[in-house]
Amino acid sequence: MALSKKQGIAIGVAVVAVAALVGVGSLAIFNRPAEAEAAAAPSTTASANPDTGEIPRITGEAVPEAVAALKASGFTPIEPGKLTVAIGAFVPPLSYQPEGTTTAADVAGTEPNIGELIADGLGLEYNPVVVAWADWPLGIQSGKYDLITSNVTVTEERKELYDFASYRQDLLGFYVRSDSSISKIEEADDISGLKIVVGSGTNQEKVLLKWNEELTAAGKAPAELNYYDDTAAATLALQSGRVDATFGPNATAAWAARETGETKLVGIIPGGWPFAADIAAATKKGNGLIESVNLVLNAYIADGTYAKVLDAWGLESEGVDESEINPPGLPKS
Repeated sequence: MALSKKQGIAIGVAVVAVAALVGVGSLAIFNRPAEAEAAAAPSTTASANPDTGEIPRITGEAVPEAVAALKASGFTPIEPGKLTVAIGAFVPPLSYQPEGTTTAADVAGTEPNIGELIADGLGLEYNPVVVAWADWPLGIQSGKYDLITSNVTVTEERKELYDFASYRQDLLGFYVRSDSSISKIEEADDISGLKIVVGSGTNQEKVLLKWNEELTAAGKAPAELNYYDDTAAATLALQSGRVDATFGPNATAAWAARETGETKLVGIIPGGWPFAADIAAATKKGNGLIESVNLVLNAYIADGTYAKVLDAWGLESEGVDESEINPPGLPKS
């Protein structure tokens, strides 16, 4: 599959570093999903290739098996010949509006690129619509959009209304300064005595609080959780050495680490800890579309096209070996 590129604009180091800490402070209103944290972040410019400043866009060919399955499914696109895909324009590497662009077709990142690939694989024209995070559920249910690819996590509650085809892992990441002596954070013992930036009210905070309970019970020093009112202050705290690590959505932190070289990944935890969580394309339940979407995703996983998207945006760690229809979702609270 060919890799075509749009002109990109390099992002400033400080802005990317701020993006690494999405979810700190101002995003405390969200109880868990890293998906919502990303959606709440401000849009910014970026370059997927730090060396050239270019923004990649991976394209694909129609997948005959998926095209045939779509015709047999009885599914009818909202607009004939087009796949109307709800996308966000929030923060790289997931989705954002590149500087100097204004249309939904220009929105870049992993999520819109996956949506476009699905349209390619189905032999349909990609018709993206930028949608606010709060508006996509009703839009899919009402038939306003055929599909959404916008960092949506599979949950058991959502599966009652939507069908899903998974394409990425929902992960949380521990990041430290690139020159830090910390090499891994995988369990409670690894955070003993550390100062860690975390968003209040998030699932990652729940992980740290649980691990601190284990440490205290074992007579070991707990981690010190640090909360900041704004991401710039949190970034400065990490770079100045006032804190040892940050813990939040992996996607944005991985992007910043790649762009700046100032941080490094030392540990990954499932986004729905203690449960694994999947990011997936979603459609209205029972509309017949998801089987064809699944066939497209698996075809692109097999031929390497899918890997190109993740590689381009530095999210190789979140890849899956197979797309599943309606995989186990996070349990109802």
